[in-house]
Amino acid sequence: MHAVGHVVVVDDDPTLRQMVIKYLEEHNVPTKAACNRSELKHHFEAGRPSLIILDLRLGQDDGLDVLREIRSHSDVPVIITTGHRPDEIDRIVGLELGADDYIVKPFSLRELLARVRAVLRRQEIGRAARARDPERGGYRFNGWKLERRGRKLIDPSQAQVPLSKGEYALLLAFLEAPQRPLTREHLLQATRIHEDIFDRSIDVQVLRLRRKLEVDPSAPRVIQTERGVGYIFAVPVDPF
Repeated sequence: MHAVGHVVVVDDDPTLRQMVIKYLEEHNVPTKAACNRSELKHHFEAGRPSLIILDLRLGQDDGLDVLREIRSHSDVPVIITTGHRPDEIDRIVGLELGADDYIVKPFSLRELLARVRAVLRRQEIGRAARARDPERGGYRFNGWKLERRGRKLIDPSQAQVPLSKGEYALLLAFLEAPQRPLTREHLLQATRIHEDIFDRSIDVQVLRLRRKLEVDPSAPRVIQTERGVGYIFAVPVDPF
């Protein structure tokens, strides 16, 4: 596995924090601790982490705010940890803000290790694919243009629209198979998050894409829901 750094566990519960760190270290995953936003900031200043495990209940700091801050300057993978059902909304919001996965407390350390390895493996696959396939060309649709080089989405007024990695991968999956119903499973695989993220995450990603592509996201004309199947990219696409 590509050694880019270490995992940082951000949790204000010292017992849980130490337990997670000890377990990951025992399984050859270099791990460091942070109990709040400012300690996490020091880790970024000292060198880029490979992955962050972020508790959304951080005492004085709001975990979602910390996630927003991370995403404003870094695409480092983030696994969020949350409590039981009352936190479901936070979990969805966390995924919308760009978290890569989530795990619900109390969790098994073995499951956490599996998720950490899966996320790091996806990073490695993506890195290898980018090195092997310098992206060129792109797609035109509905007045829009996606340029593979630089991963640029250009709207009909020629303004660039920012895309997260997940949104880019999902849009690419649609553009490679336009006007065909695509199952959630297909889209999960195409965005390389099929190993362990729950099905709903594709719905969240589609919602985010619709907000960027649709005139009226509540009545979508570009990415339409195909009942009982998944989604269909309903407009013609012209590769270039």
